Amino acid sequence: QVQLVESGGGLVQAGGSLRLSCAASGSIFSFNAMAWYRQAPGKQRELVAAITSGGTTNYADSVKGRFTISRDNAKNTVYLQMNSLKPEDTADYYCNAHKTFPWGTRNDYWGQGTQVTVSS
Repeated sequence: QVQLVESGGGLVQAGGSLRLSCAASGSIFSFNAMAWYRQAPGKQRELVAAITSGGTTNYADSVKGRFTISRDNAKNTVYLQMNSLKPEDTADYYCNAHKTFPWGTRNDYWGQGTQVTVSS
């Protein structure tokens, strides 16, 4: 059973920085990609950033240039460095990992979430 445990959330002032961590119970190299999603109150969950097993990254337009996703395969951990935070970044942030099997089945795994609050 895959477990993802997030940490690093908290309260920060606008313009500040936070680094989120997502530690996996097994090798993250086995996943096709890992990602960070967020969900603000009353809104749908949205993709923030993703990184493939090969290291390719993509970001939501709203965070490009401010957030950086990275991975440490040796530590089975994915990070989200968040700089120049804005009040609109306030949300619960969730770590996601997915694995797509050769026959097409996709399994998604989720962490429990960590709260990020940015005050103005």
